Amino acid sequence: MLTLTSLRSRRVLVTGAAGFLGSFLSERLLAAGCEVLGVDNYYTGTRRNIAHLLDHPNFEMMRHDITVPLNVEVDEIFNLACPASPVHYQFDPVKTTKVCVHGSINMLGLAKRVGARILQASTSEIYGDPEIHPQPEEYRGNVNTIGPRACYDEGKRCAETLFFDYRRQHNLAIKVIRIFNTYGPRMHPNDGRVVSNFVVKALANQDIELYGDGSQTRSFCFVDDLIEGMMRMMRTPDDVTGPINLGNPEEFTIRELAEKVIELTGSRSRIVCRPLPQDDPVRRKPDIRKAQSLLHWEPTVPLEVGLRRTIEYFERMLRGQIDQKSVMYLNGQGDRLAAAHSA
Repeated sequence: MLTLTSLRSRRVLVTGAAGFLGSFLSERLLAAGCEVLGVDNYYTGTRRNIAHLLDHPNFEMMRHDITVPLNVEVDEIFNLACPASPVHYQFDPVKTTKVCVHGSINMLGLAKRVGARILQASTSEIYGDPEIHPQPEEYRGNVNTIGPRACYDEGKRCAETLFFDYRRQHNLAIKVIRIFNTYGPRMHPNDGRVVSNFVVKALANQDIELYGDGSQTRSFCFVDDLIEGMMRMMRTPDDVTGPINLGNPEEFTIRELAEKVIELTGSRSRIVCRPLPQDDPVRRKPDIRKAQSLLHWEPTVPLEVGLRRTIEYFERMLRGQIDQKSVMYLNGQGDRLAAAHSA
């Protein structure tokens, strides 16, 4: 049956569109023929990330804080807006909680009004410092509710609660993904996250600081892989709600990561140890069996390949050579977007 929606491209709202993940997601949606409305309050996002999209005929960017209701007409919503690194989400923890809770309520209310599908970008941080390894979606987590990370951990947990309550109460078409450590070009150079921190320090030949002895582990997923999983999740039938883990099941110690970054950059940086921050997880690795079976998805980009692309981006950024097109082509998105733009 033909409908008005089927006769035009999907209109998609991306919150946090000027951020690391949001900018790549916007590119992929445009390449898929969607009309994209990006919103961002630029708290951690930057116009540099989406500058190459601003003249695209199917892209519109709006400065907006999702803690304030938004009245637009869309078919789908990707709710990515939230500071994601401890440096940023701990700077104003009350604001972080408001983004997770009030922002989710506003986006869910919008989805309910217009009948849109809505995807929530949740996080592996809802597992806290896990007592089960690797972490399956059924694990309920080990989170310190009054610790310095709780504004983000508990904020995201509450957001998940709201999404499933809207599903039960209003039969809303929801999708919830739990994102594990993701890296790549366009990461904020000063966000304190381990990959960007190590790369920037190594390129400057400065000491690379490990918290603890560096034996704690993480699983690093390249941004291309994560966005592919996110796109596939949105296309699943309505009864596939999640939550579904999206991350790389290959596990590395933080020391191994530091050594690999030093090797790839040819840096003279030394590795030094500092005290472990409160509530910092000792191990983190996703169980992705649900993503494999339901989305037919798993990461494909090896760590060394992804690190090389990330290092190249930061090298050019530090030299002041990042322009509107290089932020796109450094991640291999240029050909897809150029084809969509010319269509």
